[in-house]
Order: sequence, then structure tokens, then C-alpha cells
Amino acid sequence: MREALAEFLGTALLLTFGLGVVAQTVTSANAAGSPLAIHLCWGLAVILAVYASAGVSGAHLNPAVTLALAVRRGFPWSKVPVYLVAQVLGAFVGAAVVYLTYREAIAAFDGGVRQVLGAQGTAGIFATYPASYTTLLGGFIDQVVGTALLVAMVFAIGDERNAPPAASLAPVFVGLTVMAIGMGFGVNAGYAINPARDFGPRLFTAVAGWGGGVFTAANGWWWVPIIGPCVGGVLGGTVYDMCIRAHHPAETTRVAAPIRRVE
Repeated sequence: MREALAEFLGTALLLTFGLGVVAQTVTSANAAGSPLAIHLCWGLAVILAVYASAGVSGAHLNPAVTLALAVRRGFPWSKVPVYLVAQVLGAFVGAAVVYLTYREAIAAFDGGVRQVLGAQGTAGIFATYPASYTTLLGGFIDQVVGTALLVAMVFAIGDERNAPPAASLAPVFVGLTVMAIGMGFGVNAGYAINPARDFGPRLFTAVAGWGGGVFTAANGWWWVPIIGPCVGGVLGGTVYDMCIRAHHPAETTRVAAPIRRVE
């Protein structure tokens, strides 16, 4: 329960800060925000959320990270469902907090008529939707690549046999990784790279006025930010282990989990 509550709170904080900057940017028509502000704030959101929860749960805050740790680092499979549920619930609550805070701004922007896509579309404040040119396959590749980069760097940052930063600075470098992914790979589909980050807020929009269109929009896009990151996370962790971890000197065998212990 301690770990579940930490994952819940950490993910809620992550989404509250991250979705807040998107809401500010969209509802102000970029007058009080910008793509750069979004990338910077999401990175800062990761840093703050990890600091808030790492000491208790390890601050996975992302089902793709949890899955990769279970596959590659011995994280107990019995804990995986608990972490995933806590993460999705935390993301749902984070979306609700942002909606309550920006409800009037959203109404002023869309005239009180909730729209998923289009010039007055506001569902994209909460969940990700692809660019008009992005196919389902292209978006899937985008999410696999982005999440593979994330998890590979999380593994590198937590690998004491490599050249990791001090443990107290690890959250900063994870946040910088998210900033880099957003700046380099954000245009195709909004770099969800986290199933909870996308699915929790999407569920919230479905019940908060946007309706079932959040699941049918963009050719049924909703599953891509769930499956793609899970595949990418395991792939990124596996590539890191094959290229780096497998070649550490045999006499040094201890490996630290990302941020802290894995259980």
C-alpha cells in the first residue's frame, strides 16, 4: 500500500504539472505558453514527481518502466498490477485537477462545447493525438522509439557500474531525458511514452464531457500510446543491457535499479 500510494501521488503530480502547461498554452492560444514551455515543464514535472515518490516506490510513474523493470531487473511480477492501477488512477486524478482549475478557460476557448479535434478541440490538453500525417503504424513506431530512449536512459542513470550521476541527482537526469525526447520526438504524436499518462486522462475526458470520441478519433488512436510504450520500454532496456550491462567486468556484479531499489 505504501508503494501504491507513492506511485499514485507521484503520477498525479506528474500529470498535474504536465497537463497544466498544456492547458495554459492551448486555452491562451499560445499567448501564455509555447511548445518550448511544454517540453520544459514536462521535464520539470518528472523531476518533481520523482523526488516526491522515489524513496518509497522507486518512482516508476509509468507502466512501461514498471514492465521493463519486471522483465529486465527482477521487479516482482506480483507488484506489477498494483503499480499499474496506481499509476492510471494517479493520472486520472491529475487530469481532473487540471480540468477543475482550467474549466472556465476551456469553456471560454471552445464556447462550452467539448470537441476532441479541430480548431477548438481541447481533448488534446489531456491525452495525446497524432498529427494529421501520422498513421497508426507511424505513431506506433514513434512511441516505441521514444519510450525505448527513455528506458535505456533510466537504466543507464541507475547503473552503478557505468558512470551514473549521484543518486540525489538521478531525478534531474530522468527529467532532462524527457525534455530531450519531447524536443526531438514530440511533433508526431505528443510523446506520451507512458501508458498511464495517456490512458488515465483519456478516461477522464470520456466521462467529463468529450464522450466516446476520445477513443474513436484518429482512426482509433487510443491504443497506440498504451501498446507502443510497453514494447519500447522492454526494447530499450534490452538494448541497454546487451550493449552495456552484459559487458561490465565480471568481478563487479551489483546493479542499482533506476533511482533506487526495485522493491
